[in-house]
Amino acid sequence: MKPNRQDTARKRKRNEEALFSAICSLKTVDECRRFFKDLCTPAEMQALVDRWQVVGLLLNGLPYRKIHEQTGVSVTTIGRVARFLADGFGGYQIAIDRDAARQEEIG
Repeated sequence: MKPNRQDTARKRKRNEEALFSAICSLKTVDECRRFFKDLCTPAEMQALVDRWQVVGLLLNGLPYRKIHEQTGVSVTTIGRVARFLADGFGGYQIAIDRDAARQEEIG
């Protein structure tokens, strides 16, 4: 018997919620680092790090080609990051704002 698509979607959503809840429970950069190193392959981890680096370079106004030259990240990925930075779900902006506030507190 094939799984019901709705049931599958519900399970996926529950599992996604569980993952994000686990991430929210982490309190320090070190805890996050350890969790993501356990969760991700080295290649997946590098892809996440690369995308976050691209966000900063885009915010600094660097052109895609210059970012590619500096990072080795594909122009396609840079474009995807730029698109989500401008018209995504707002996650990048939340992280940018909160990280900036945290840096101000620290420093």
